[in-house]
Parts: sequence; C-alpha cells; structure tokens
Amino acid sequence: MLQPKRTKFRKSFRGRMKGLATSGMKVTSGDYGLQSLEPSWINEKQIESARKAIVRETKRKGKLWLKIFPHKSYTKKPAEVRMGKGKGDVAGYVAVVKPGRVMFEIAGVDKEVAVAALKKASTKLPVKTQIISRHI
Repeated sequence: MLQPKRTKFRKSFRGRMKGLATSGMKVTSGDYGLQSLEPSWINEKQIESARKAIVRETKRKGKLWLKIFPHKSYTKKPAEVRMGKGKGDVAGYVAVVKPGRVMFEIAGVDKEVAVAALKKASTKLPVKTQIISRHI
C-alpha cells in the first residue's frame, strides 16, 4: 500500500480541513481529471482501489497520474481499552483532500472511456466528485 518511506514524526495531529484547496486544482498532466467537491481523509486502500478501477476500465491503455499521496498518519487505540494512557498506535496513512483538489488524471484514451473510468473510480472514494477536462 501507499505510505511514506520516512516521516519526521511518527504521530501527527488531526488538523482541520477548513477552506478550499490552494494547489492542484487544475488538470496539468492529463486530459481529464477527477476533482473533489468536499473535504475528507482518503486512506491508502481507497486510493489503491480507485486506481485499480481506472486501470481495469481503460484496459491498461493510456496514462494515469495519482495526484494525491497519503502523507498523514492516523492513530487508533485497540478495542476495549480504557480512556487515557496516551495516544494510540499508528493505524495507517491518509491523504487530506479539500474541495477543488484534482485526485486522478488520465490521458491517452478517448473521452467516453476516460469518463467511464473516472466515474467508476469515484464510486470507490468517500467524497463527492466531478470529472473535469483540461480543454474547457
């Protein structure tokens, strides 16, 4: 799964997902992109399953860019443990996605295939999305 090779700190604060994305709002590499319409944490399993859906739908033609990466660690305490005694262990990594962020880009396939692939990928993600084009 996707996770950073090294981090400066093992555990991170939760932070806030206030406001719109400040970067990565336009399709830069591909022809079509999947843009988030709401804020959320997207974990490595969701990113991977969306990627697989796109690859399967395009029959491995064209090129795919992942524009998000799970840098942020999140922690979880074990089941049936009392409150207190510090922060839990790292359970996984998430990408913080704000509204307007382009998550996936695709090129080298025609419009119908690209739209179908990105629609299939959007069902795997916990956010509302829209498909955008570079040429609009």
